[in-house]
Amino acid sequence: MAIIFKEPSRTFSEYLLIPGYSSAECIPSKVSLRTPLVKHKVGEEASIYMNIPMTSAIMQAVSDDRMAVALAKEGGVSFIYGSQSIADQAAMVARAKAYKAGFVVSDSNVKPDDTLADLLRVTGETGHNTVAVTEDGSPNGRLLGIVTSRDYRISRMTGTELVREFMTGLDRLVTAPKNTTLKGANDIIWDNKINTLPIVDDDGNLMYFVFRKDYDSHKENPLELLDDHKQFIVGAGINTRDYAERVPAIIEAGADVLCIDSSEGFSEWQKRTLAWIREHYGDKVKVGAGNVVDSEGFRFLADCGADFVKVGIGGGSICITREQKGIGRGQATALIDVCAERDRYARETGVYVPVCSDGGIVHDYHFTLALAMGADFLMLGRYFARFDESPSRRVSIGGSYMKEYWGEGSARARNWQRYDVGGKAGMAFEEGVDSYVPYAGSLHDNVALTLSKVKHTMCNCGALTIPELQEKAKITLVSATSIVEGGAHDVVLKESTMDTQKK
Repeated sequence: MAIIFKEPSRTFSEYLLIPGYSSAECIPSKVSLRTPLVKHKVGEEASIYMNIPMTSAIMQAVSDDRMAVALAKEGGVSFIYGSQSIADQAAMVARAKAYKAGFVVSDSNVKPDDTLADLLRVTGETGHNTVAVTEDGSPNGRLLGIVTSRDYRISRMTGTELVREFMTGLDRLVTAPKNTTLKGANDIIWDNKINTLPIVDDDGNLMYFVFRKDYDSHKENPLELLDDHKQFIVGAGINTRDYAERVPAIIEAGADVLCIDSSEGFSEWQKRTLAWIREHYGDKVKVGAGNVVDSEGFRFLADCGADFVKVGIGGGSICITREQKGIGRGQATALIDVCAERDRYARETGVYVPVCSDGGIVHDYHFTLALAMGADFLMLGRYFARFDESPSRRVSIGGSYMKEYWGEGSARARNWQRYDVGGKAGMAFEEGVDSYVPYAGSLHDNVALTLSKVKHTMCNCGALTIPELQEKAKITLVSATSIVEGGAHDVVLKESTMDTQKK
């Protein structure tokens, strides 16, 4: 008969951390969240470290070149999604690697013959008020002008007016040539008392915008993650079907680290993919693998040469794999099991293979629990999908702003390669949903708040580093009643009272 685990598989919400002794030295400003991204010999440094334990999921709705830049600025790594053409993914990687701090590729663009209604639709989706008017409506088309909120008044216009009729034309704009430095651009902005400076090439095509408001934010990014050439470190997802064509292209584009994107990693297909990469690139190309949920799966991928191993099946907020196929494991239980095996593997082989916890994160305190349970870093989808920097549209639903968020196993993404188990190409059924998540604003502000909570909690546990947290942490199971006790209870919240009175 089948092997049956007697203990139930558990989620992060079923655990709490027990406070430990905090010395006078244990303050949040001294906490380091530096963590290895790829495997290394025990006692030696990894070739790639992150300054924060956060990566963004390999998803269409989460990780493009803009997300890669934004997260690298904070000290993490984004894995640009692979469920697109090889050429398009390579182009995203190249753009992220070529990014220059302070120079922003326009994501709000219209043509001169578009209407005010078209422009408002663009600003509603992106949330940005500065819109480039280019000949073909592309981010890098020939610049004809810009539109800001000062150029139109909705209350006095019908929405049918053409952009060319109210835009600020090129003849009234201050621009700068392509070889302008960031310091030079900021000098032009201040000297001319303008808020936006377009950077154009020799043919008049828009390359970037430099904004006055970004001056302070670009002066210093102390945790930014850079390679030896002072470019941002960028990741990319691959699959187990077209790796022989995809891997060379995205490596040529500059990708620093790869990850096999698959719902289930304990397979011959991942073994073949890793073997091909090692045969053609040796250990030069860093590649993670997964996902697995037990010790056997971890050891299999570690033996196959994975540089890190992802843990988690069915725990994502848009994933319905458990409903559809009945496979998976509670994320906390899976993580504890795999991390114990990782430590055994390190003792036996002298090689430390980092573990990435992928899925199951609902609250900010789950970050700290996952790290305490042994994760070296986390991969997050829903969390990052809420921000300005994600590639999905911002829409108004019932008077509230939301961001679109869909799974790679949904009919919208149709990323069948992620769920490939051999045989005929294509999806037999959905393993993800199409949904919305509440819009949360900028990545920088939200990441700073989340990591502040993590650092404060680590200090409560008497730890200043992630390894120290894993050594010192005390974790307890909680009952359903104690979960209720942990929130506001037996009181009437003021917000609720006010809402009732309004009704």
